[in-house]
Amino acid sequence: MVAYDAQGGMFAARLWWLLRWIGHDAVAVLDGGKDAWVKAGLPLEHDAAHEPEFPGKIGRSKSLVPTVDAAALVGNLDSARLLVVDARAPDRFRGENETLDPVGGHIPGAVNRFFKDNLGTDGRFKPAETLRAEFGAVLAGRAPAQAVMQCGSGVTACHNLLALEAAGLGGAALYPGSWSEWCADPARPVATGAA
Repeated sequence: MVAYDAQGGMFAARLWWLLRWIGHDAVAVLDGGKDAWVKAGLPLEHDAAHEPEFPGKIGRSKSLVPTVDAAALVGNLDSARLLVVDARAPDRFRGENETLDPVGGHIPGAVNRFFKDNLGTDGRFKPAETLRAEFGAVLAGRAPAQAVMQCGSGVTACHNLLALEAAGLGGAALYPGSWSEWCADPARPVATGAA
């Protein structure tokens, strides 16, 4: 199955992650999405979509897509064993412009990697070597398996997961509840600003 969208891959990446989470490993994302397809002069179909058929038994495959929950990240606040990478826009990360949730800011200790930074000016993913270098700077010497991707609601974090895979840096986990879940509990600490 090939997933695509017309929003820079953010929804397609979430479908890519979700299908892998339920055990369907033969899934990809169309680089550049519908816009790249149309620019290449390829045909579009305007009939009703066909329902996809999944061969074989579908079951969760946690080895393909590890996840963590809020309790694990609360436990990580002191140890900093895991690096939390927030895919939201920098102003939302800093707590300056929260547009969706009742509280602005980020999980203490998190770093920011805006998901749109994975794309070139043409709307396609940057080359693998570029993504590898950029995520290498974000990970700062940590293995991808020591990183947790999150965002506002678990959607654009999947874009970062896909970019990591494209860079040959697979193994990072997703915090599906992301900021919306984290900030819903006033007992959990909130950080603001760039650091």
